[in-house]
Amino acid sequence: MFRFIFTLLLGLQLLFGFGFVGEEGPKIVPVQKAYKPSVKVEKDKLRIDIKMADKVYLYKKYFKLQELSPKKRTIDIEPFLPKPKKLHGEEVYEGNMSIFLPLKLFDNGDVRLALSYQGCNEIGICYPPQTKEFTFTIPTQASTLTQAGQSEEQGIAQTLKTESWWVILATFFGFGLLLSLTPCIFPMIPILSSLIVGAKNMNTKKALLYSVVYVLAMALTYTIAGVLAGLFGANLQAALQNPVAIILFALIFVALALSMFGFYEIGLPASLQTKLAKRSDEASHKGGLIGVAIMGFLSALIVGPCVAPPLAGALIYIGQTGDALLGGAALFAMSLGMGMPLLLVGVGAGKFMPKPGGWMEAVSKVFGVVMLGVAIWMLSRVLPDKITMVLWATLFISSAVYLRALEQIQTGAHWFAYFKKSLGLVLFIYGLLVFIGAFLGAANPLDPLKPLLQTQAQAVQTKPLFRVVKDYQEFERIAKNSSKPLLLDITAKWCASCKELEENTFSDPRVRQKIGEFTALRLDMTDNSQSDKEFLKRFGLFGPPAILFFKNGKELRDLRIVGYKSPEEFLRILQEAKRRSQ
Repeated sequence: MFRFIFTLLLGLQLLFGFGFVGEEGPKIVPVQKAYKPSVKVEKDKLRIDIKMADKVYLYKKYFKLQELSPKKRTIDIEPFLPKPKKLHGEEVYEGNMSIFLPLKLFDNGDVRLALSYQGCNEIGICYPPQTKEFTFTIPTQASTLTQAGQSEEQGIAQTLKTESWWVILATFFGFGLLLSLTPCIFPMIPILSSLIVGAKNMNTKKALLYSVVYVLAMALTYTIAGVLAGLFGANLQAALQNPVAIILFALIFVALALSMFGFYEIGLPASLQTKLAKRSDEASHKGGLIGVAIMGFLSALIVGPCVAPPLAGALIYIGQTGDALLGGAALFAMSLGMGMPLLLVGVGAGKFMPKPGGWMEAVSKVFGVVMLGVAIWMLSRVLPDKITMVLWATLFISSAVYLRALEQIQTGAHWFAYFKKSLGLVLFIYGLLVFIGAFLGAANPLDPLKPLLQTQAQAVQTKPLFRVVKDYQEFERIAKNSSKPLLLDITAKWCASCKELEENTFSDPRVRQKIGEFTALRLDMTDNSQSDKEFLKRFGLFGPPAILFFKNGKELRDLRIVGYKSPEEFLRILQEAKRRSQ
């Protein structure tokens, strides 16, 4: 009798608890209403939507997508999932969510998928695991890019062949704006700023003129270099990255820095200056613009952007068609887009500059330090990491000493003296950390104690991902004997985008794990040797960074990567390369 009453009470509690009986207390909707998944084909993507009722959530770890036909396989949707929230120590999704999968993950025709998921209600009731099946059709035209075997830069080259001039110029100008946000363009900012701050009688109009001349010189130089590369298959920028050229350019920046410190003045001979002084202000002004144009020319050659899809696309077009006029115009438009932020920086430096005074001497010394920083940045392409770190530490500590960080402040001193000493102490301490990091094996001055703070698991991740190959013959031999899909990374120490890939993308644990499923090779063309050039020529490349994928020794051309890719983008391409190689 007792057991019967207990069972009855428990049943009533469950009925009321789930909201099926009674009007008071929390109501919990059934699982069919809590989650409503749907699938829809949109252009080149498959959209999976899951509408959720109020106060329910889904666990990320229980998401699973399987293809039932025409193939039977589990699809890795990790790279395509939105960012989850943290709840009770678990990664969950709340509200409506959408997942977008590239259609090229699937074959053309009818496809049947099974979506599995499981979630709970905020009240504390969990639903049983659910699986829903969906059938849809992948249209043939959805895989046009894959079937055509076009990579991103080839698609851009095709645009040059088919679109009108105005569309092409506007498109490449937009590409330039995007490139201006990459690390390749950053060193140009202090160079232009120092030219403007160091000029006499500077105003907004003059600053704008300086900026325009600098950007035009940079754009014209880069365009000419690009056209020559397209016509003759030579990477002019890479040719200037040999150690002798880099050291020479670095010494130029050191010389500029020393002049800003007041050791000497870089200028015209006194006799010529006297003659120029007799001319009009306009003529004298034009003389100053020549120096700005020269710096724009040097900047384009030594700190210009690395090879990116729009640049590679233009070079492929020029090389295939010989139409240097259209290709050059596109490169010029792209260079102007890259220079737009520099114009804003230049105008800002001229507009907000206070009246001349003693402060200008201090500003000159600040830019002198910046110029030394640019020189160290350039030398980091050819020097060992330890020496580069020591140079950075020396720069920080020397700056701290100049700010009198180690000297005592007299009683009643101006507040600025305390500010200088505080800043100097920060630089001094940071310089010491960088110096210590140099002998710990650190390679990044922004993270000098990384080797010391690494866990054992992280230390394992520092093991080389890639096997280095020296020439095409070695690559071909490995490719023939590889039982795994093959990945080839083409990089160089002087390539800023390559370093960005190394620090952001290749360091991601998800990427490292996925690359482990490939035979990962690397060509380091820092020396830009003859074998390096021949290697690039075989694949129609103009420079790093580039990542190529191969199946049975044949390149999957449409998956080729030129330029930087984020970890998420790179994971998607790795997943597709793995799928095609199965």
